[in-house]
Amino acid sequence: MRVCNRQWLIAGLAALVLGFAAPVTAADTSSAQEQAARQQVQPGNNAPVWRDVRGGDNPYQTTQVRGVETEVLVQTEGETWRQLRNHVITVYGGWLLVLMAALVGTYYYFKGPIRLHEKPTGRSLLRFSYWERTVHWGVAISFVLLAVTGVIIMFGKHILLPIIGYTLFSLIAQLSKLIHNFVGPVFAVCTVLMFATYVKDNIPKAHDLKWLANAGGLFSGKHVPSGRFNAGEKTWFWIGVTGLGVVVSVTGFVLNFPNFAQGRELMQLSNVLHGISALLFVTMSMGHIYLGSVGVDGAYDAMRTGYVDEIWAKEHHEYWYRESVAADPAKGGGGAANPAAASPMKEGWK
Repeated sequence: MRVCNRQWLIAGLAALVLGFAAPVTAADTSSAQEQAARQQVQPGNNAPVWRDVRGGDNPYQTTQVRGVETEVLVQTEGETWRQLRNHVITVYGGWLLVLMAALVGTYYYFKGPIRLHEKPTGRSLLRFSYWERTVHWGVAISFVLLAVTGVIIMFGKHILLPIIGYTLFSLIAQLSKLIHNFVGPVFAVCTVLMFATYVKDNIPKAHDLKWLANAGGLFSGKHVPSGRFNAGEKTWFWIGVTGLGVVVSVTGFVLNFPNFAQGRELMQLSNVLHGISALLFVTMSMGHIYLGSVGVDGAYDAMRTGYVDEIWAKEHHEYWYRESVAADPAKGGGGAANPAAASPMKEGWK
């Protein structure tokens, strides 16, 4: 009787084990058979395997390396990022730069530089202090270095590589990457200093609307009075230097320091935002650089020496000129022995 009970117990346990194992075995066998059948029709088609890999849920998918996303062997979003970066951003961003350069060149060809309508008086006004010029040149130099190296990194393989070959291009690309990585933080610091230095003179005023409505007289030649900075310069300050400057700086830090546990998804998003904002930044800067150099007579000297002629101040920033003279009739000097106050003038000139 005891032997009979033991045999029934063993038989029951065996039936229980087989009952649980049979469905699993059948499922595994079915999956294996489906994969074998697929190999006959589509050799090399390992869709189920790669589906598990991309899903990241495969219990056998593991690695000895521990860290952020180390268990993710294939990230599907990476292909989306590659398509955006190498096709949409690069192609349309490249044409945007070409279009802006063409517009600036066309304007200069037909209109030429904006010159003074009256003869300079020789009396000077201090427009930019030493600190203001230092901050501006810090931003300008670091920005140009980042713009040039960034363009090489983004477009170099499409433009330079076919011309100069792999050896020279690899050296230029590597140097560009190093310069870009090390100058980026310098630019971010200089941008903060520039905002703190110039923000007080870039607050929008009512007369800025008139300047915008007339495009500053760039096309009509009509004189449009403005304060220390006109509406165009204020737009550049708020949208370019401040807005886009913050975006490229923050995303640049995310890309520059990947050791702060950010994953690939955040890095890819930062790369896309960095590329788009940088292209817009460089595009806007072309107009600013043009007007601050060869586009307006005397503009470069103002940032180089800090001083402008009284006539230049009248014709380009009349409200600021009036405020400066009213505050201190003897203000300025620029080397002049006895700077004199200018006579009152009606708004505008012909």
